Amino acid sequence: MNDEICVIVAAMNAERTVARAVASALREEAVREVVVVDDASEDATAHEAWGADDGSGRLKVLRAQKNLGPAAARNLAIARSRAPRIAILDADDVILPGRFAALADAAGDWDMSADNMMFVSEEQAEAYTHLAAFATGGIAERMSFARFVAANISQAGRPRGELGFLKPVMRRAFLDRHGLRYDPSLRLGEDFDLYARMLLAGARFRLVAACGYLAIERADSLSARHAAADLAALVEADDRMLAGHLSPDEREVLLQHRTQCAQRWHHRHFLDAKQKSGLVRALYENRDRPRLLLDAGLGVARDKLALLRPARLPGKSDAAGEPRFLIAPSPVP
Repeated sequence: MNDEICVIVAAMNAERTVARAVASALREEAVREVVVVDDASEDATAHEAWGADDGSGRLKVLRAQKNLGPAAARNLAIARSRAPRIAILDADDVILPGRFAALADAAGDWDMSADNMMFVSEEQAEAYTHLAAFATGGIAERMSFARFVAANISQAGRPRGELGFLKPVMRRAFLDRHGLRYDPSLRLGEDFDLYARMLLAGARFRLVAACGYLAIERADSLSARHAAADLAALVEADDRMLAGHLSPDEREVLLQHRTQCAQRWHHRHFLDAKQKSGLVRALYENRDRPRLLLDAGLGVARDKLALLRPARLPGKSDAAGEPRFLIAPSPVP
């Protein structure tokens, strides 16, 4: 059946959460396969993933002998699966009951179909894990490349809500027809990069007015700190897209995204150099890179301003204990 789905879980050192993620995928009727890639974990990730097996024969657990990173691990799972649609599930997260049924009607002629995401803290996870997928109000929209990239540019004073966090159901035939896979050089922004390249290849991407994905934020998340090399690789990925055929509007918004990524890269590079060699040495070593020093200075200023505001994880629930959404839901009539 064309609506059958493979759920892919790339997991590293996720023994505490991977069984919950796998179980949430297996309970969905549309799921033909769940493929877990244990990305050279040093804990019992693979064992815990198998512990969630429901005996239906749909679960497969692959073991990488060396760490591949999320992009390459997902590519491995895509290669070892067959279902016509592919959905990504992070090992920390949960598919809400009925998610794929809620997306099914919208998926017919779409190459990518995504819904909203609800973010909660680990402490709140149990209270929301069995909540059924639900309508969020508003209307579905078709995503353009320019709209998608613009929604991945952070703005000061706004909680992070980049649409690169989305977990769409993707049509395997479209990926195969255009030779598209995750870029294995990326360990940051690999989702954004793939979705953007799919849109440039003509993918029909629909954002549905529903929520069926529960993202659980933890303070020790692997994505909490980005290495300079990871940020540099994301800049290079933007450069590759900029070298292609883009409309003026597409080029302008992608240049904005690249500029922001480069600023973060320069900031992280300078802080690493300062930690390694001290402030004076870091300034001296980068004396011929005024753009880097300017971006680093701006980054330091932002960090100091952030210290004056209460800390909050991306998407984490507020002080009142209410969850947050990637996209603010519209009032339901």
